[in-house]
Amino acid sequence: MPPGHPSSPGTALSSSRADSEERASVLTEPAPPPPPDAPPPGSQKGDERPSHPLAFLREVPALLLVAFLLALIIKTFVVQAFFIPSQSMERTLEVGDRVLVNKIVYHLHPPRRGDVIVFEDPNPEPHAPRSVLAAVWDWLTEGLGVSANAEKDFIKRVIALPGETIEIRQGVVFIDGRELNEPYVGRLADTRDYPKTTVPEDRLFVMGDNRPNSNDSRFSLGFIPEDRVIGRAFVLVWPPSRIGWLH
Repeated sequence: MPPGHPSSPGTALSSSRADSEERASVLTEPAPPPPPDAPPPGSQKGDERPSHPLAFLREVPALLLVAFLLALIIKTFVVQAFFIPSQSMERTLEVGDRVLVNKIVYHLHPPRRGDVIVFEDPNPEPHAPRSVLAAVWDWLTEGLGVSANAEKDFIKRVIALPGETIEIRQGVVFIDGRELNEPYVGRLADTRDYPKTTVPEDRLFVMGDNRPNSNDSRFSLGFIPEDRVIGRAFVLVWPPSRIGWLH
């Protein structure tokens, strides 16, 4: 072909095909293998997880501490389980029952007639100091509703409110002169009287549903200061056959 003469179409086509084959060989050439310590594709070193099957045990102490603190907060401020130690609330509650006590509700409104409340002994007796271990154990068992408070918490029903006048005639309760309807009272009749009395301010008059077998405001407990009330028992949680709301 004379010098300076333009390349023929056939020559240009052959050159283009050679270039394409060279580029294809470069693109299809296998990549070099990764180094032995390289992480798997799609992962990063920051995403690695401990491979030892017992590695999670290192986190158990922290988890237990968090659970303990949550239980402390809930028991102290929200809900507490309570163990029924006596027959005073039969037939509503029996010995060995467990109930949950709402400790917030009376920050929203005062106790109401008919509420089943848990309260501290209004006339506590001096008692020997407990060791730290014994106090912690009591706190745990009481909070789970496994045992009763060693300092004698009580559970009764609110019958008369501050400023009201209560009188009992032959076992029938009258509030401000009106007979009180009490469908919760136990089967055993109680015909004892209680003189007409006005409930002092910031005090409650409480009674057990098992009237013949209840130490309550009629006797040594007297009127209950509202600041001794722990909360309202609202649900029976044990035994399973009797789970239900309290009325």
